[in-house]
Amino acid sequence: MWIKKKVCIFVVAFIAMVGLLIARGAKSTLLQTKDERLVLRYGENQPKNYPTTQGAYEFASIIERETKGRIKIDIFCDSELGDEKAVIDQLQFGGIDFTRASISSLSEQSKALNVLQLPYLYTDAEQMWKVLDGEIGEELLKSLKELGLIGLSWFDAGVRNFYFTKSTISSFEDLQGLNIRVQESQQMMDMIQALGAHPIPLVYSVVYSALQTGSVDGAENNWPSYEAMQHYEVAKYYVLDGHTRVPELQLVSEMTWNSFSDTDQTIVRQAAQEAARLERRLWHEREKTSEEKVCASGVTVVTLPAQEIQKFRSAMAPLYKKYGAGFEDLIAKIQATH
Repeated sequence: MWIKKKVCIFVVAFIAMVGLLIARGAKSTLLQTKDERLVLRYGENQPKNYPTTQGAYEFASIIERETKGRIKIDIFCDSELGDEKAVIDQLQFGGIDFTRASISSLSEQSKALNVLQLPYLYTDAEQMWKVLDGEIGEELLKSLKELGLIGLSWFDAGVRNFYFTKSTISSFEDLQGLNIRVQESQQMMDMIQALGAHPIPLVYSVVYSALQTGSVDGAENNWPSYEAMQHYEVAKYYVLDGHTRVPELQLVSEMTWNSFSDTDQTIVRQAAQEAARLERRLWHEREKTSEEKVCASGVTVVTLPAQEIQKFRSAMAPLYKKYGAGFEDLIAKIQATH
């Protein structure tokens, strides 16, 4: 009897949830034809003053203005709606409407996006933006529809470089045998091994103490992260090797997207592009501010010669074979973009 009662409760709850989602979808469509307000949700895991979050607020502001208040988007930052992967999951079944996500969070579901994380893929930022803002980037955004997502625009997340505690490196050979902290990612660990160093996977929060105690000889990250976490206090040698540029993107749930009229879809796409331009500018400003702060503290910044960078790039051949299998044409097309 108890089991039947429990099953009954579960079924009723499930039917109620499905009904709510259906009603939500129907309401979204209805509100496109009446002068009523449609309130949608945007999940963001960064704090309010972060460039990507500011981009989200700009996105919401433009849409509210262009629809004369008919569509309002509430921004939930600081992971209020869950971490990045949890928010993506909710987007896929329509529980949340919009988000900004790193391609790292989507790479397991989209192998094509994983290609963009390959080390030393680009020669510089200009080449990356020509790729992402061109035909290749557009096709990659469209491919996300297979996941129940609509890609809207590309955000900047900077370039990652190495930094060290005891001395800098000026050549490929200087890396041999060093212990370097990496994210808990197999691809990142493979990269460090290919460079002749030892990868030490550690959670982000303990990197400072690991550098301070000598548990690791170095780590890698972008300028804002290096500065914000005070890693420059214990690792005063920053090497501009530019090994990875991992962009981020704005997404909308396909369920939400399909509830929009053609006119509103155009407004949303244009707003996403404008928000991306703002985010990229804010990111560049944040990078410069961080760089100036750490340089003023006495950090030594090293630019590696082109011939040394080429050694780093050549060492990545095993990773390109492993992680780029099946996407050789895409990789060649990216590298040929100038």
